Amino acid sequence: MNTSAANDRRDMSDAHESREVAEGARQDRWEKRSFMKELFGGRLSLDLVHPHPEQDPEEAARAAPFLESIRRFAEEHVDGDAFDRDGWVPDSVLQGLAELGAFGVKIPREYGGLGLSQTSYNRALALVASRCASTAAFLSAHQSIGVPTPLVLFGTEEQKRKYLPRLAGGELSAFALTEPDVGSDPANMSTFAELSADGTHYILNGEKLWTTNGPRSDLLVVMARTAPREGVRGKRPISAFIVETGWPGVEVGQICRFMGLHGISNGVLHFHNVKVPRENLLWGEGLGLKLALITLNTGRLALPAFCAAAGKGLLRACRKWAGERVQWGAPIGKHDAVAQMLGRMAAETYAMEAAVELAAAMSGLGTLDIRLEAAAAKLWHSEKAWDLVNDAVQIRGGRGYETADSLRQRGEDPFPVERALRDSRINLIFEGSSEIMRLFIAREAVDEHLTVAGAAIDQRLPVSTRLAAFLKAGLHYALWYPGRWLGWGRWPRYGSFGPLATHVRFANRASRKLARTLFHAIVRFGPGLEQRQAVLGRLVDIGGDLFVVTASCVRAMKLVRDDPADRTPFELADAACKLARRRIRANFRAVFRNDDTDMYKVARGAMGDRYQWLEQGIADALATPRTAAPAAAPRTEPEPRQVAEPVPG
Repeated sequence: MNTSAANDRRDMSDAHESREVAEGARQDRWEKRSFMKELFGGRLSLDLVHPHPEQDPEEAARAAPFLESIRRFAEEHVDGDAFDRDGWVPDSVLQGLAELGAFGVKIPREYGGLGLSQTSYNRALALVASRCASTAAFLSAHQSIGVPTPLVLFGTEEQKRKYLPRLAGGELSAFALTEPDVGSDPANMSTFAELSADGTHYILNGEKLWTTNGPRSDLLVVMARTAPREGVRGKRPISAFIVETGWPGVEVGQICRFMGLHGISNGVLHFHNVKVPRENLLWGEGLGLKLALITLNTGRLALPAFCAAAGKGLLRACRKWAGERVQWGAPIGKHDAVAQMLGRMAAETYAMEAAVELAAAMSGLGTLDIRLEAAAAKLWHSEKAWDLVNDAVQIRGGRGYETADSLRQRGEDPFPVERALRDSRINLIFEGSSEIMRLFIAREAVDEHLTVAGAAIDQRLPVSTRLAAFLKAGLHYALWYPGRWLGWGRWPRYGSFGPLATHVRFANRASRKLARTLFHAIVRFGPGLEQRQAVLGRLVDIGGDLFVVTASCVRAMKLVRDDPADRTPFELADAACKLARRRIRANFRAVFRNDDTDMYKVARGAMGDRYQWLEQGIADALATPRTAAPAAAPRTEPEPRQVAEPVPG
């Protein structure tokens, strides 16, 4: 019992330290308006997103020939099945992409890049990803979270002139944060950079795990702890460094292999007394995690572009198959069970593209804070893409489960649904798992309330301080709360949206209900709300779906305005909004009426071996055989049997 109590105290202490590190890395100020922040506050601020922000005509004109060259190159040189089979994207392919400028899409032109927008960058990634997700991952890991973006945002002019031309020219980069014991919680990071006695360089030692691009990279952003010092925030400050892999002491350890994305370069990196010049410190000591989070504000928009591209490819393959495959006297697409999956696929693919295009356009304005939109898009798209690829396997049946190579050998359409399934699964994990993304979004969603009432519920503060804060918060909410009931979200408001007006009205009403429900949760659970992650997750999912509803409607209005003769965007937006509204209603119902506590108790019982009897009747998958298995003989496939030709007559 005492041991358990001691463990609980240690866990609480570790959790407190982790929260302090996370809070220290947050952007604690909102200097620009945010559509989703205001949405969680009960305001549907359509003025921020409608009419749909337009791409700069000059930039779009420069991007057009580049995107066409990427499309041709991908179709002619990017063989996703071969790269998946070989576990390798050839150097010639990466070099060819570099020659087209694909490794410097967003790097400013004065440093050798193309200087294109997030919108154009997303479209380039989608073209490559539609052929091979592994190849596209090289581009994304290099630019979205690798050296170029943090260097553009936080580098000195000297750093930019030294490294950006090399990066734009094709020198590969990576982002090294994760360690064997450190994932989304960096409080226990062990990689350490010690300033030398003469102050000219840092001595870097440590190990990084799962560094995408790492084994083939020329340049890295490495996160490492630095010594606490006056003027540097935090007891265990974390800093970011530009490290060249050619320096002595940088070594590649194990090459990691995964369920999917077989062609990526990912592995363990070791740093042994690596001398990092002091001028290679990015931004400043103790600012590494904040740098990473700000970088990800736009960096996370790449993955949703991958997901939208996957949805398009799956839709193309499945609608064709659903029309050609006949069972029980009719094409399978006419059977309602399959039609429901295909309809969802079309609607959700439209919604994915709508949200990707809107978020990218918002980032290009420079007047909005899109940290929540980028996080919500990453979360929503990764989960929806997984749903769609699962449906695609089901629609294609055995041919969805069979590899493209096997299909090709039999002369059938070799669309790689099986590879898409394997490649898609990681999207729910890397660049922030779904669980971490929900916590991140929830923290930002409650920021306004913590600013107003945080001191009132902080048990560490004196009673007098908490009482004063409570009275101040009471005055605020006396005005705020009625405002989340008042408002007009009915006809004829938003009539300009035509057949989609009913969905915009719903979003208006639901945004106010979301703000009220979030407030009710804070009042009901108090400081314990932090531990009610399932409750917070439902509120976050409501916000994500409301963003998708808005994006779907705004995108449809733009498309119909550009081509008034084509009304099909209205059909897809209507279908996508109906699906989202169903999910929103279900999540509202489950916020306070759920079985979360029961499931938590069962989970604790499982961890405490309470249900160990349930595991009887299986062999230990990790048991080491007493005798080594005999070496396998070289595998030879049987020769296809020759069928004799029929004798004429």
